[in-house]
Amino acid sequence: MYLFASEAVSAGHPDKCADIIADSIVDRVLQLDHRAKIATEIFLSGKHIVIGGEIKSEASLDSKFYRAVARKALSQIGYPEKGFEKGETLIPEETDIHLYISQQSPDITMGVVKEDDEIGAGDQGMMFGYACSERSDYMPSALMYAREIRDVLYAYALRHPETFGVDIKTEVVMDYESKANFDNCKPKRIVKIIVAIAHSKAIDEEEVRRLVKKIIAEGVRFEEGYFDEEATEFYINNTGRFVTHSAIADSGLTGRKVVCDTYGGYAPIGGGSQSSKDYSKVDRSALYAARWLAKHIVAAGLAKKALVQLSYVIAEPRPISVTVDMQHTALTEMKDEELSSIVAEKFPLTPRWITEKFGLDRPGAEHFLYAEVAAKGQIGYAEYPWEKLDELEWFKTLLSK
Repeated sequence: MYLFASEAVSAGHPDKCADIIADSIVDRVLQLDHRAKIATEIFLSGKHIVIGGEIKSEASLDSKFYRAVARKALSQIGYPEKGFEKGETLIPEETDIHLYISQQSPDITMGVVKEDDEIGAGDQGMMFGYACSERSDYMPSALMYAREIRDVLYAYALRHPETFGVDIKTEVVMDYESKANFDNCKPKRIVKIIVAIAHSKAIDEEEVRRLVKKIIAEGVRFEEGYFDEEATEFYINNTGRFVTHSAIADSGLTGRKVVCDTYGGYAPIGGGSQSSKDYSKVDRSALYAARWLAKHIVAAGLAKKALVQLSYVIAEPRPISVTVDMQHTALTEMKDEELSSIVAEKFPLTPRWITEKFGLDRPGAEHFLYAEVAAKGQIGYAEYPWEKLDELEWFKTLLSK
C-alpha cells in the first residue's frame, strides 16, 4: 500500500464560518465600490464574533452593515438547525459582534494604487498553483472525494436539520499501491473514510453511522473500483458523540483551512490565505493565476503534474519570479526552466491583468461570489473563471518546441 490522505470541511465548520463572513464582506464592499481595498479577519468563539482589519472604500460602511452581513452569512450557512437546543449550536440573532476596523495604511496604498491604473502587489510573498492528471478536473483524488463526501452530507444536513448539523469534517485516505503510481497519477482505491458530523442527541450513534454510510454510498459518484462499502474502513464520529458543535464548541478563525481550500496537501501552499482579501492582495489573485497556469500545462499534455510558483514584492506589479516544476512527469522534451521563461514572457501576471482576466473586482451571483468560493474551496470547480481552459490551444503549441 502507498497511502495519501486529504480532508475537507463544510461551510458550517467554525473556521469556514469565519472565512465565509470575511468573504461576504469582500463581496458586499466590492459590489458597492469595486476599487475598495479590503483585508479583514474574523474570529468566532461561543456567541462572540470579532471583525477586525483594514478597509479603504468610498462606500458608506457602518456597524449596522457589518453586523447584518455577518448574521446573514451564518443564516445562509444553515445556523441554527432545528434539531439542536440553545447551547448546542450557534444562533446568529444572539451573536455579539465586536468591530475593530480601520483604514488601510497610506504607506501600503501609495504602493498599490498606481498612476497608470496599474495595481502594485498588495504584499510580498509566494503563491503556488498545482494540477495533476488524476481526474478530469485536474485535481488530486483524495481531496476531491473528501469534498464530494462533505457536499452530500452537508446537503442532507440542510434538508434534515432535525437530524444533522452543518458542522462537518471529512477525510479520505487513498491507496496508490506504490510510490510509482502516486508519481504517475494512478490512484487505485479508497481505503478509509473519516467523518465528523454534528447530530441531534435524539439520534443514537449506530443510526448516525448507518445513515452516513448510506448517504455516501448513494450520493457520491465514485470512480469504478475506488469504493467498496464493505471493504472501505469508516471512522464516523470517532468519540461516539458530536452534539454540541459550531463556534459554541470550537473557535473559528479566518485562514486556518488553507490546505483544504487548495490542494489537500498534494502541493505546497503560499504564505497567506485567500479569504478576507480583495484582488490586489496576491495571496488571492496570484493563487488563482498560478492554478490557471498549472491546469493549462497538464490539460495541454505537457506533463502529468505541474507546480507553478509565482512570487511578488509589495508595490511591484509583475512577479519577481515565475517557476514551473513538472515534477519529473514531463511529456515533452522541454525543460522546466525553458517553460518557466516562456510562461513569464507570455503572461504579464500583474494584479491588474489577473483581475481583469477573471473579473475579480466585480463579484456577483451571475459571475461568482467570494463567499461561495470560500465555502467550497478556492480552486477545483469548473464554474470558477480561473478554471477556464481558454488558452489551451496556445499551450498545446508548446508540445512541438
